[in-house]
This record gives sequence, C-alpha cells and structure tokens, in this order.
Amino acid sequence: MFIGHFGLGFGAKKLAPTISLGTLFIAFQFLDLVWPTLLLLGVEDVVIHPELGGTRTLEFIYYPYTHSLLMVILWSVLFGGVYWFFKKDTRNAIILGIGVFSHWVLDLIVHFHDLPLTPGQSAFVGFGLWGSVVATNIIEVALLTTGVILYLRSTTALNKKGAILPWVLAGLLALIQISSLVGPPPENVTALAWSAQFQWLFVIIAYWADGNRGQKID
Repeated sequence: MFIGHFGLGFGAKKLAPTISLGTLFIAFQFLDLVWPTLLLLGVEDVVIHPELGGTRTLEFIYYPYTHSLLMVILWSVLFGGVYWFFKKDTRNAIILGIGVFSHWVLDLIVHFHDLPLTPGQSAFVGFGLWGSVVATNIIEVALLTTGVILYLRSTTALNKKGAILPWVLAGLLALIQISSLVGPPPENVTALAWSAQFQWLFVIIAYWADGNRGQKID
C-alpha cells in the first residue's frame, strides 16, 4: 500500500480542516516515513527479489519497530500526544493518532503474512491482497481518488498555486505508483531506502499546497 495512505491523508482534511495537509500526510504515512531511515541504520531489514517483480519484489523480513502492532499503537499515542502538547486540541490529536494507526490497518489488508504483532515477532499477520495486483491497484486508486475529491471539496484555492498544486501532488503520487509497477526493482536495500526518503517531498508539497488553500465555507 502506498498511494492509499496518502489518499486517506487527503480525505482526512474534511474531518480536520485546521490541520495542514502536510501534517496529515506525515501522520497517515508515518510508519513508512520512519522505515527507510531504520533501513539505512541497519535497524530493520528487507530482502529484494527482482526475479519475482510486482508486489512480491520486497520481502519484509524484519521491521518490528515501525510495523509491529504494539509499536504502531505506541507511535499513534506518541504522535497524537505530541500534537496535543503543542496545540492543546484533543479532537485533532485523536484524528492524527488514528491516522498513524490506519497505516497498519491498510497494510494488514495488503501485506502477506509478515506484519509482526510485537517487536519480539512472536506472531505474524497479513491478509495478502498483494497476491492480486489488479485488486490492490483498484483499491489504491480508489482511495487516492476519493481522498483528493474530498480534499478539493473541503478547501478552496486562494490563488493559482492553490489551484494547481493539489493536482501536481496527486499526479506525482500516481506516477510513483505506475513506476513501481513497470519500472525496474531497486538495485539494493540502500538504494531502496534512499529512494523512499523522497516521500518527504510529497509532505513538503502538501504543506505548500495547503498553505495556498483555505477552508471552504458551505
């Protein structure tokens, strides 16, 4: 799951109009924003299978700190708690915490049996929707499309940047999704981790876009 997480971030703007889209993106994609750094540090690990291709290219063999159920619950509480500490906004803090946790829920649907329940990896779960490339991409596109529509209906452009940037952002996400399907696999784990760091570019663009849009008053 990739653009689906960002799709939920887009859509959450309707529930939390005062939270910047960039912050929503960080929350809903938090686990995968932290993961590449832990890969580079050698704390977590993944195996690349270029011969398999598609959704089977990556075998997630060790990522207990970013993707175990117990740690995700802790990350969710921590993220929402930090937001509450600075903003004193309980409702938005809860939304952001749920956003962090939603990442694991979506991953549970698509991942193969590789999501640990605890850092000790005593048990693994995953419903394996990745086994169907068509079904996976239909859900991903549906989530992104719905999220963008909700975002555009919940906000209004203040200038040309505000009108254009959300479409640029959605287009870039769609291009990444397509390239992951038809492009070559990463050469190695280090290359994968550095390329995954470019997700922060979407966060930056989201802040930029949202700063040029205002809340739509019905």
